[in-house]
Amino acid sequence: MPEFAIETTYHLPVFRQSTYSADTPEAACRLAIEDNDWSGQKEDYESSGESHVTGICEGAEAAYRGQAIPVPAHFEEEVQRKAQFELMLGMLKIIVGDAKARRPPPAGVARQGRMGDRARRSDRQGRPRSS
Repeated sequence: MPEFAIETTYHLPVFRQSTYSADTPEAACRLAIEDNDWSGQKEDYESSGESHVTGICEGAEAAYRGQAIPVPAHFEEEVQRKAQFELMLGMLKIIVGDAKARRPPPAGVARQGRMGDRARRSDRQGRPRSS
């Protein structure tokens, strides 16, 4: 039976609470983002993300050495799955929109545009319509 080395991951939020002196909340946020001192960090295990597969290699103990295999989409991180879904939904909307634009009008619906206008004028003037 084949064996596979599977790498799984979960995201662990790490936070810190610091005080910054600044003229505005925006300036204080900028100072917090630029601060590289995480010596007082705390891990938030209760808010950790879901476990997801980040790598597959064929073979026992083959991580980073064996043949890499694509991760099936339903085992990827949820945010990645949502992004793929949004991309596919957007593409579907484009395809459906293009198909609707190319669809001929239903029978009995007057044609629009200059050709239809010319045909209606011909009818009013009692002349036969040209095709």
